[in-house]
Amino acid sequence: MPPQPFIDDRLRQLARQYETTDFLTSDPSRFMHQVTGAPNQEAMAFIASTLSYGSRKQFFPKIERVLQWSGGDVLQWVTTGAFLRDIPDDDGCYYRLYTNRTMRHFLTVMREVLDRYGSLRGLMVDGEQPGTDGYLLDGHAALCKIIAHFPGTVVIPRDATSACKRLCMFLRWMVRDGSPVDLGLWSDIIDKRTLIMPLDTHVLQQSRALGLLPTRTGNMAAALRLTARLRQTFPDDPLRGDFALFGTGTATTT
Repeated sequence: MPPQPFIDDRLRQLARQYETTDFLTSDPSRFMHQVTGAPNQEAMAFIASTLSYGSRKQFFPKIERVLQWSGGDVLQWVTTGAFLRDIPDDDGCYYRLYTNRTMRHFLTVMREVLDRYGSLRGLMVDGEQPGTDGYLLDGHAALCKIIAHFPGTVVIPRDATSACKRLCMFLRWMVRDGSPVDLGLWSDIIDKRTLIMPLDTHVLQQSRALGLLPTRTGNMAAALRLTARLRQTFPDDPLRGDFALFGTGTATTT
């Protein structure tokens, strides 16, 4: 195994190489850049993140449908209940484990959240007071707050014991600033240093190959452990390592 300084240098180099606008071409983060207005981008990003698993060739068209149905105003599509017109009330497959009825239920709960708080940012700030660091929430608290407001939806994890990869990715999109990929809309309320690494099978494999993570289990404990290790490489922005590990996999397979 190469020494840590070598691995750190390699991770930094890959992060610089892959965190560019070109990354958007084949990443689900592209969809939130195709709508305007912060609350609308939040809504698009949230839905896109929930559908982002499996083959990109398969889930990209499912996200694209939302853009087409909504005409680019995803927030209004949800809050007016227009999604009920577009998604049938049956057990037909919307995407993999999600039936049409599953998606209707998830979007109905999302509608209730948006009606109550005005936006997903409104949900985040509700009832919170700045800590000594000036932020309202850390990454784990934000994750748990979302989970608590979407109980029984299937689309959102039941708790934060699993890796919660898609929610961690959504929070990365919302919080990280100064990025050509991530929006940074919540950079003032959540410290990006506290975000949790989005951990999926690919990232787990690459992390093990580099000696960043010893475990074969992709749960929240592993995600936190990997985040702590990446914080050694990127002290002010550990999720920059997400781009590096993406790059490691790409470099390995091309």
